[in-house]
Order: sequence, then C-alpha cells, then structure tokens
Amino acid sequence: MTEVQHRSASSGSAAAPRVTIRPYRPADHGACRGLWGQLVDHRNRLYGHRPAEPDPSAGFEEYLTQLNLSGMWVAEDGTEGVVGFVGLMIEGRAGEVNPIVVTSARRGRGIGRAMLAKVVEEARRRGLAELSVAPPTRDRSALRALHTAGFATVSSVTVSYDLRGRAGASGDGSTLDLFDLDFHV
Repeated sequence: MTEVQHRSASSGSAAAPRVTIRPYRPADHGACRGLWGQLVDHRNRLYGHRPAEPDPSAGFEEYLTQLNLSGMWVAEDGTEGVVGFVGLMIEGRAGEVNPIVVTSARRGRGIGRAMLAKVVEEARRRGLAELSVAPPTRDRSALRALHTAGFATVSSVTVSYDLRGRAGASGDGSTLDLFDLDFHV
C-alpha cells in the first residue's frame, strides 16, 4: 500500500499520512461507481454534451466486465473513505491507465499522482513495455498533471467526425496544431 502525505499550508511540513492507495475491494463498489458518475459528468461538461443516460454511474458495471481489466486501486482517506480510483488495462505487453479519477473536492493534492505512481510500479512489475493514458484533449488540468507525472510522449491521436454537424461548435474554440494541421479540441 502507498500513503500520500499532505502538507500543511502554513508550515509546508508533512502532516500525518491520510490517504492510502490500496487494491480495490468489492466493498468499494458503491464509492467507485459514484466516482465513475463524476468522471462521466465532468467529460460531458467539457464537451457540452447532455447525459446520454439518466444514471451516469451505470457505465461502471460494464467497465468491471472488461476482460483486459488487470487491476484496480483506490485512494482511501481515513475519514472520508474512497476519494479516487484507477484501473490498469493490459493488451499484450502494453498497459493503459483507464480511468483515473479523484473526487473534485480532493483534486490537486497529489492523490492522482500517487495512484499513477502505483500503476507505473505495477506495470513495471508485470514487465510491460509501455503504459499510456488517454485524457480528453479539453481537460487541460489532467493533461498538465499527466505531463508532470512523466506522460509526455504522444503515442496516438484519436480524431472525431461530428455527425451532428457541430464540428468545433462547443468548447472555447481552442485548436491543436499537429504537423501543421489544426484540430478542434
């Protein structure tokens, strides 16, 4: 298990460990299902989408049935319970972090970084050749955090065709220049 140290804002000194990264247990199902719903809501807001389902948490059940899901870990706070979770998907000798989610109230405190470190450690232990993660291009805070954590190589790009005829209509108008081509993000 991994513990996350919190720093006191006034002194900068390390406080007692409060968050532990540990393997997922069946008793974590409800909390992780709720975090899944937060993730879906967050991504819907990024792209201006309306929820496709009345219960955004429902996709967690399908996620748990994926055959390439090779491990899940939770970030557990001694008082608040589960405040984040991360999964490791494996295809051959490649791994993918999917998903990584920290409850909005606890973001920016090193919990996601600690969960990523745990998955990297596990990927190395299993002899994987690479580890990737695919955040939404509009999630700037996630991209910054992942880059800081060492995920700095672009290994693939997914481009979309908007069948509703709204290409680039939602969002802030940002574009990504890739090989002298502008893409809406």
